[in-house]
Amino acid sequence: MEINKAEIASAAAASAASVQSTIAPSASPELRGAEILIKALQAENVKYVWGYPGGAVLHIYDAFYKQDTIQHILVRHEQGAVHAADGYARATGDVGVALVTSGPGATNAVTGIATAYMDSIPMVIITGQVPTAAIGLDAFQECDTVGITRPIVKHNFLVKDVRDMAMVMKKAFHIARSGRPGPVVVDIPKDVSFNKTPYHGYPDSVEMRSYNPVRKGHGGQIRKALQLLLAAKRPYIYTGGGVLMSNASAELRTLVDMLGVPVTNTLMGLGAYPASDRKFLGMLGMHGTIEANNAMQNCDVLLAVGARFDDRVIGNPKHFAQNERKIIHIDIDPSSISKRVKVDIPIVGDVKEVLTELIAMIRETSVRPDADALANWWETIEAWRKRDCLKYDKGTDGIIKPQYVVETLWNMTKDVDTYITSDVGQHQMWAAQYYRFDEPRRWINSGGLGTMGVGIPYAMGIKLAKPDAEVFCITGEGSVQMCTQELSTCLQYNTPIKIVSLNNRYLGMVRQWQEIEYEGRYSHSYMDALPNFVKLAEAYGHVGMLIEHAKDVEPALREARKLKDRTVFMDFRTDPSENVFPMVKAGKGITEMLLGSEDL
Repeated sequence: MEINKAEIASAAAASAASVQSTIAPSASPELRGAEILIKALQAENVKYVWGYPGGAVLHIYDAFYKQDTIQHILVRHEQGAVHAADGYARATGDVGVALVTSGPGATNAVTGIATAYMDSIPMVIITGQVPTAAIGLDAFQECDTVGITRPIVKHNFLVKDVRDMAMVMKKAFHIARSGRPGPVVVDIPKDVSFNKTPYHGYPDSVEMRSYNPVRKGHGGQIRKALQLLLAAKRPYIYTGGGVLMSNASAELRTLVDMLGVPVTNTLMGLGAYPASDRKFLGMLGMHGTIEANNAMQNCDVLLAVGARFDDRVIGNPKHFAQNERKIIHIDIDPSSISKRVKVDIPIVGDVKEVLTELIAMIRETSVRPDADALANWWETIEAWRKRDCLKYDKGTDGIIKPQYVVETLWNMTKDVDTYITSDVGQHQMWAAQYYRFDEPRRWINSGGLGTMGVGIPYAMGIKLAKPDAEVFCITGEGSVQMCTQELSTCLQYNTPIKIVSLNNRYLGMVRQWQEIEYEGRYSHSYMDALPNFVKLAEAYGHVGMLIEHAKDVEPALREARKLKDRTVFMDFRTDPSENVFPMVKAGKGITEMLLGSEDL
């Protein structure tokens, strides 16, 4: 049965039955499980599915062949499929969808699923499974996908009956996008995708007694929080990825501007508040600024919004607890509150809704924070800021400093719609420090899991979603090789991304830790046999550039940007000895920062 644009309305529910009623007024059409799956994706307004075929999902791929409303993107590795869908979800806020086969297809997807889970990204991952009669018999390409993925998903389903397909998909999308978002796995045995059942339409709504996330914050708690904020002498707002996930950047900006208080973002929250605004103190945490970290430690009232006080943000919890402060914590997930740091006023609810109510309460009162106390607090902060902790030696010998590449890119693209993805390591931190994000969902990286190899698939997924935007992948010569094969996908589906490889011939962050913590014993962190990245890019049908001198950085970036319809791989040979500063060593407090090589 063909499922095409002309029939898209049928996915909503009743239209399919009404179309058939002229032939059999009382009968619902019989559809295969795979066809119902496609109907569900259409009803959920899915535009792209990233996947890789295999035996257990061939009925699903056959159903894809018979429709023309959803574009399937054939990746070169299942990990790339999940990362690309993940990047798409991060940039758009929509649910990302990936499709893989059973066994190794599912296990290859695990890293991508865990990456999305750690960063609360809404995704539905459809996995093939051996026929139901073969489950548990060690059939060819069988694995316990539900068991394997249980710790790294928000929820997962094994569809045992084709009659459950539509409702399972409805639940999967509902769970993925509501509450604290996250990935949901739907495991579909091959016979279930082939079997037929009367199709009564896609459900309009879903009710789950065991799953009802709270959206509206408790009014009394919000009022208490406001009283605490207005009475503060040294207030501080600390925000994380939850602000972006709930699309609450506008509300955050309104709140900060109304109160005139300093604000910081975590690595995952960059762009929620404009980096160009003076009230923004920069990123905080292990590689955060002096002013952001010192304000975190020395404030008297801390408003935490959609953040989880993780180890990379507060460092040693005992050190953090040394200073008395009152903490307000807003989060959709009650399990995140007081998990690592005891808070005084917990507020469970959707960040956007809670901030909206908080702003309304502020507008109802004429009380504002003590102006003199706030002025003194800002004076202290400005003294910290004068240290200019992100200043670096630009060098005079023509060697390319990685920070300079990122700064140059920011200067060239700050006034156009630009998305920056990164892999994981030194280049990720330099991108976070030196590219000043003013808009939400423009900085796409793996924060919680720290997954190397995400950069190219992320960029590929974003470019499909945002074809008119400029999309840059800032990476390193180590990370980029983990999903290099997706350069082939970029060519096939015409996603002209720009790759900025800060190539220092080392696994840079590993080398940095070995220098600082292991007395310079560089165990297996030097890359002895790197490919010729220019020729590699050309072999995949793209443009390659080698940049070895600082004077050529800007011209190379300018030339790459001119090639709007081509993927360009820029191999920047950067200073191999450069380290990321500031840095908080493991086990130290966030104000115990190393500011440069002189502190080593």
